[in-house]
Amino acid sequence: MDSPKIKKNRRSFVLLLIAFILPVILAKLALEQQWFNYGVTNQGQLVAGELTLENTGIALTQPKEKQWLMLYVMPQDCQSACDQMLTGVNNTYIALGKEMPRVTPVGLYQQAISAQSLSTIRQQDWLFTELTQHTKQHLEQNHIYIVDPLGNIVVSHAIPPQSEQIPAFGKAVVADFKKLLKYSRIG
Repeated sequence: MDSPKIKKNRRSFVLLLIAFILPVILAKLALEQQWFNYGVTNQGQLVAGELTLENTGIALTQPKEKQWLMLYVMPQDCQSACDQMLTGVNNTYIALGKEMPRVTPVGLYQQAISAQSLSTIRQQDWLFTELTQHTKQHLEQNHIYIVDPLGNIVVSHAIPPQSEQIPAFGKAVVADFKKLLKYSRIG
């Protein structure tokens, strides 16, 4: 064999090796050096452990079969900020669009809700129930929880303290809901 042909074959072989080995090496480095977020696609916090509506002592007065729940745990002191947040949660529910019939918003209150607060939401869609001491031990105040149709509490979202952050917060909740509803075969 002549020398130029051998050099051409070697160059082709080396380029072929580089084309297949380099991506593997880069992927290994990316994992070891933590260059990427490890597949986190949810916006809220996944609830650790087995937390269900039954465990928390939540008994809905008008349970709807095969419904996802958007559980809003209202704070103890519910003033104008609570009105604003209730409106924000209601707008998040409305932002679900065609998925709204699969979701029921539930408000867990500690004090009576004012008529002014109720006038800013779609009351016919909401369920309200009082927050018990037993439930307070399991769920944090001023959080939204996503509950699957089997009663498992799946994801929690902490409500932001500033009202300017409510729209971004609502988008995060909607993104999680839409993703869950897209892959769910129940509810």
